[in-house]
Amino acid sequence: MANAFGLYDMHGLVWEWCADAWHKNYEGAPTDGTAWEVGGDENRRVLRGGSWSFSPELCRSASRSWNEPDGGLRICGFRVVATW
Repeated sequence: MANAFGLYDMHGLVWEWCADAWHKNYEGAPTDGTAWEVGGDENRRVLRGGSWSFSPELCRSASRSWNEPDGGLRICGFRVVATW
């Protein structure tokens, strides 16, 4: 079933790597969509969306975790996008 934007299968495949440094909450986060790369723990990057190996309630865009950039996990990936 498609979501409200007409997109399919957007949650639960792999945790998605984000450019944002890990912060415990969103206090002070940019509101213009840019990556939040300063402050917080700059040695960790945000993961979002849950993965196939987690419980279904974590397979949503609001789910977030972290990993170190060189800490490869088979449950992490990225989404390819194009802008023009």
